[in-house]
Parts: sequence; structure tokens; C-alpha cells
Amino acid sequence: MSKQLKQITENQCQNAPAKYDDLKVLFLNCTLNRTPILSHTEGVIDIAKNIFEANGVQTKVMRPVDCEIPAGLGLDMSQTDEWNRDDWPIIQKEIDETDILVLCTSVWLGEKSSVCNRVLERMYGYTHVLNEKGQYRDYGKVGATLITGNEDGIKHCAMNILFSLSHIGYTIPPQADAGWLGEVGPGPSYLDPGSGGPENDFTNRNTTFLAWNCMHLARMLKDNGGIPAHGNQPEVWDAGCKSDFKNPEHKV
Repeated sequence: MSKQLKQITENQCQNAPAKYDDLKVLFLNCTLNRTPILSHTEGVIDIAKNIFEANGVQTKVMRPVDCEIPAGLGLDMSQTDEWNRDDWPIIQKEIDETDILVLCTSVWLGEKSSVCNRVLERMYGYTHVLNEKGQYRDYGKVGATLITGNEDGIKHCAMNILFSLSHIGYTIPPQADAGWLGEVGPGPSYLDPGSGGPENDFTNRNTTFLAWNCMHLARMLKDNGGIPAHGNQPEVWDAGCKSDFKNPEHKV
């Protein structure tokens, strides 16, 4: 964290409108590089991570590429005939225990990484499992995204990722995407000497806004018990409790 950004963060934390030290944030870094290979995306993650931690938020960073994540929509693909091992339930457990999920990726051919796509597919496979209020399981959680690369695509990737998270139940705050792009084509990446990435005011500002807006929204949701369980419960709908709609199956 630069001296300027550190000073801004310290000043903002001193005047924070609420306490956030009971919140948890999970960064899923969908880099193609396995640990311990350098991930430039993790450099941008560190900006947000430092802001969260300065406010007492519990943080965790995971690289899904370090895990065995089979293709499929099952809860545990190792229980199928196609796969003998599936580490996804380990990641899903971390997701379930967090208040804020920041899905992070590099840009390849203008798209999010294949790892990021696999993560969203596996998350989608859990949407038929409901929470304790009878809503889809991710209601009440906050979602955001951080993106890096050496080619255009931040906004394109963000549109897809944030829509996907919203579609499965996440609440998306304002300014929920941020990132950094180097010169299009061969050139320095975010953490390379001389890239200008860590000093980039636009990236630092947007990532700061993202972190604070995630905390604000997660605070509001947690204090109010999440999204009200009214008009959004699949089992109630299936039972025929539909306001102003005829029930074609005549259920009671």
C-alpha cells in the first residue's frame, strides 16, 4: 500500500460510520498461476485486503487453480462416475461462511479466466440448496470483482461476473468492480517494475470505493437479517402461494 493510500485509509477508518470487525471477506483469485507463482491479480487484491483488515474484517485469499475442481453442477462431483476427486466442497464451505465474496480474475482473450468460469459454474450448481429462511442460499451475501490484465476487457468481464453473482442471489453494491490494465499487448504487468500499477490513482480509488461499499452493504444486510424472506421463497411459490397468479398444478 502506497504512503498516500495508507494515509487515506487511516483517515477514513478513524471516521467510519460503523464497526465491521464481525464481517468476513473471501477473495477467490482465479489466476491461472498455482501457488507460489506470482499473481499480478493478487497485487490488486492486496489493496482491498488491506482496507478490509484496517477495519477489522477477517480476510482470506484462495486460488481455486490450486484445487481439483471438476466440471459439472453436482454438489460433490467425486460422488459421480466421472470423477474420483472434487475439492470444490472445500471452497464452497469457505463461501458459505463469508459475508463478502470478491471474485477476482485476469483477462484472457477479452474474457475472464477459465478458472473463474469454472468457479461460477460450480457455484451455480448449489443454487437449488436453500438457506434457513427458504431463499436461495446466497441471499444476504455481498459480491464484487477485481480484474487485471494487459488487454481490454475489465468492464466486459465485470458485467458477466456481477450479473452471475446477482443471478444466484448476491447483492451487488455500487462501484463493485475495479482493476488495472497495462498497455495492450506485450508489456509490464501490474507488479512488474515500472508498470505504474501500484501507484495508479484510478485503480487505487476504485478499489477503495469497492472495499468500503462492500463493507457498508454487508453491514446493512447483517444488521437487518439479510434480504426479507417474503415473495422470494421457491418452495412457497411451488406450493401455490402465488399472489394474483393461477396455479396450473392446482397445488394447495
